[in-house]
Amino acid sequence: MADPVIHPTAVVEPGAELGAGVEIGPFCVVGSGARLDAGVVLKSHVVVAGDTTIGAETTIFPFACIGEVPQDLKFRGEQVRLEIGARNRIREYVTMNPGTEGGGGVTRIGDDGLFMAGSHVAHDCRIGNNVILVNNASVAGHCVLEDEVIVGGLSGVHQWVRIGRGAMIGAVTMVTADVIPYGLVQGPRGHLDGLNLVGLKRRGASRADIIALRDLLGALGQGSFRDTARARAGTERTGMERDVLDFILGPSDRSFLAPKPA
Repeated sequence: MADPVIHPTAVVEPGAELGAGVEIGPFCVVGSGARLDAGVVLKSHVVVAGDTTIGAETTIFPFACIGEVPQDLKFRGEQVRLEIGARNRIREYVTMNPGTEGGGGVTRIGDDGLFMAGSHVAHDCRIGNNVILVNNASVAGHCVLEDEVIVGGLSGVHQWVRIGRGAMIGAVTMVTADVIPYGLVQGPRGHLDGLNLVGLKRRGASRADIIALRDLLGALGQGSFRDTARARAGTERTGMERDVLDFILGPSDRSFLAPKPA
């Protein structure tokens, strides 16, 4: 395996761990607590600070700032960390912060994500695999984004919000409550606007799955999400329908985004 390649203008502090084939471009700064796994590429002018792990074959583009202290006034310099998975693409001006003592001390980002220019992941978030944050999307502290979520450009996700697997948030949307798996949310003040049909078809959902999800969505719109989910939880359901029910009955007391009143 190839040795790391470090540009002469880059600063790599003693203690940083560099895997085989790592490339560190011009004017990058890699702190002493960083670990870059095999094949990581820092293009140029990238800052990797704090106790930060970056998974194999992740590429980070110019002017991204990864692992700097969280934007939380309660932070007092405690030992916290940021864990980034493999094969992520982190574009220009992206910021990702570590955790805080009050949130468990760690921010975790999964594999195969695309974080477009100017997007932000705040402290104590849990970001799944194959997640896309479009340009200038911001995810506030303590949020959970499950696998295959897409957050549109210029959108914001309020702190503590959960977004279920396969959901899509439209552009210029403020998300203030939990979003069920496979849901589609859009509007300046986001509301549930049906299913993410494009995403469902891309992942190979069957016609039966989509019909079952539509039926469940109609039932949820008639009353309390949790009451409806409890009533249906004891019966046999399709895999995708089960995903939604388990999410609604999960460990959170936040409300859910509902369809916009007619």
